[in-house]
Amino acid sequence: MMPSARIHQPRAFGKVAVLCGGWSPEREISLQSGSNVYAALERQGVDATLLDVDRTMLLGPALDGFDRVLNLVHGRGGEDGQLQAVLDLRGLPYPGAGVAASALAMDKLRSKRVWRDAGLPTPAFAAPGDLAAAHAAAEHIGYPLFIKPVADGSSVGIHKVRSGEQLEAAFLDAAQYGDVLMEAFAEGREFTCAVLDGTPLPLICIEPAGEFYDYHAKYLSDETRYLCPAPVDEALRDRLQAMALEAFAAIGVRQWGRVDFMLDANGAPQLLEINTLPGMTTHSLVPMAAQAVGIDFDALCWRLLECTMEAA
Repeated sequence: MMPSARIHQPRAFGKVAVLCGGWSPEREISLQSGSNVYAALERQGVDATLLDVDRTMLLGPALDGFDRVLNLVHGRGGEDGQLQAVLDLRGLPYPGAGVAASALAMDKLRSKRVWRDAGLPTPAFAAPGDLAAAHAAAEHIGYPLFIKPVADGSSVGIHKVRSGEQLEAAFLDAAQYGDVLMEAFAEGREFTCAVLDGTPLPLICIEPAGEFYDYHAKYLSDETRYLCPAPVDEALRDRLQAMALEAFAAIGVRQWGRVDFMLDANGAPQLLEINTLPGMTTHSLVPMAAQAVGIDFDALCWRLLECTMEAA
C-alpha cells in the first residue's frame, strides 16, 4: 500500500519552475517529460512555468522568484548533480536525489562498484579505455555482452555484442558519448521497480520489441509489452522490491526513481542500473507503475511536488 497523500492547496507550492530540455542526447525525451508534467500541474491550478534549460540560463536570473522546482532535465547536466548543485545553492527545493547521489547514480561504473561492495548482485563488468582493452575484457566476460556509455541514459549508445567481429563498431559508437562500460548479458526476463516517496511500486516486466530494451523499444515502438503488475510469485516480487530499496540506500537516493533488473540463467535477479530522474512520457514506466496503485499522472506530479515540501 502507498502512504496516503498529504493535502496541500495549489497556492501552498508557490511559484513552481518545471525544468526540461538541456543539452544531453536525452533532450527530446526531456522536453516531452517536462511538457507533460507542466500540463498536469496547470490542470490542478499550480502556478507553474515551463523552462527549456540551456548551459547558461541557470547562472542568470531565470529562476529568480520561484519557490520550488520539478527537474525533468534527463541526462548529463540535469541528472548528474550539476543542476542539483545550482538548485541547492539557490535554496530551491526539488524532489529526488541530491548532488552526490545524482552524480554517483549517473555513473554506471561507480554505482555498480558500490553495489558490488555492498553485496548486491550485478552482472560482471569492465571499463576498457581503448579497443584493445575492450577485446581483452570481452574474453573475460564472455559473449554475448552489452556495451554502453558509462554516463548516459535512455539506452543511448547501447549495443548487444555477440562476437569479436561486432565489438569494434559497438565500442566506437558508445565511446562517442564518453567512457565505456562492458557488462555481461543476463539471460532472462527484464524488470523494473519504481519507487515513490520511499515506497516501491508494483513491478513491471518488460518484453521489448526487438532483442533488448533499446531507445526504439523504449520511446518509439508500440510493440514493446509492459506487464504491470508483473506476473511473478510473491517471493520474487518481495525480493526485487527489497533489492530496489537496498540499491537506493547504497547510492543515497531519496524519494523517487527507478531500478532496473535482469534475471540470470538461474533465475536470480541482477541489478543493472538506477535511474534518479525517470521519464514522464506516454511510454514511461514510473507513471505506469503508479497507475497500478491508483495514482494517475496528475496525482503523481502532485506527489512529487509534495516531496519538495518535505525538503523545504
